Amino acid sequence: MSENALELTGVTFVRDARELLADVDLVVRRGERWALIGPNGAGKSTLLNLCGAVTFPSRGSVRVLGHRLGEIDLRELRRSIGFVNPRHPLRSDLPAEEVVLTGATGTIETQLRWQPTEDQRDRARLLMKTLGVPADGPLHWHTMSQGERGRTLIARALMTDPPLLLLDEPSTGLDVAAREQMIQTLDHLPEAIPGLTTVMVTHHFEELPTATTHAALLRGGRLLAAGPVDEVLTTELVTECFAHPIEVRRHRGRWSATAG
Repeated sequence: MSENALELTGVTFVRDARELLADVDLVVRRGERWALIGPNGAGKSTLLNLCGAVTFPSRGSVRVLGHRLGEIDLRELRRSIGFVNPRHPLRSDLPAEEVVLTGATGTIETQLRWQPTEDQRDRARLLMKTLGVPADGPLHWHTMSQGERGRTLIARALMTDPPLLLLDEPSTGLDVAAREQMIQTLDHLPEAIPGLTTVMVTHHFEELPTATTHAALLRGGRLLAAGPVDEVLTTELVTECFAHPIEVRRHRGRWSATAG
C-alpha cells in the first residue's frame, strides 16, 4: 500500500481553452489533514475534483490511494473517497438516516428496491451519533439547518469507511455558531477515525480546524506553496497569494487573517 494518499505530478487542467491548473505537483501522505486556500478562481475546487477522481487532468499524472487515474475502475476507486459538497443536489425530503445511507450506494437519491443491511443501518446510526446528527425524530432534508446538513453529509461520505475525505467549503452558508460546531466536528475526526486523510477547500482562515497539519496556497491555477501548515500560512506567503497585504495570526490553534 502506498504511503501517499495523493500524488499529483505536472498536472495541468484545461477547460474551454482556459487553463484552470498549470504544472501542479503535490503529495499528500496518509493521515495528513490539508487545507487548500486561495482567492476565488484560483483552482481549488478543480484540484479537489481531480483528487476525488471526478475529472481527469489534461496533462500530467494523478494518483489517488496508489492508483493512477485512467488505470483503475473509477467506481471502485470512488468507494474509497468520501466527498462532501454543501451544495448537495438532493431533491427528496429524506429523513437524515436515509440521506446518510445513500453514501452506501454512492447515489444522491435512494435507489429503487434497494434495502440497506442491518450492518449498514448500524454504521449509519453510529456515524450520526459520532457527528452529532439526531438519529431519531422528525429531522428531514428540507427542514434541516445548514449545520445539520453539513454534519449529515460528512456522515454520508464516511459510510463506506473511506481512507480519504474531501471537503469543498463545508462551512458554506453557516452562521457563526453552526460554523464553530462544524469545526469541532472536523477536529474530532482524527480521534474518531484514526488514519483518515482529509483535504478541505476554503478561503476563510477562521474556518480551518485546529487539527489541520498541512496547507497549500493556490493562485491563478498554480501552486504557490505547499507543506506544513505553519510554514505555509505566513503573512508573506498569504499576502503574495491574495495580492493584497494580509496579516496572518494564530492564537490557541485557530487562524485569522486581516488586512495588513
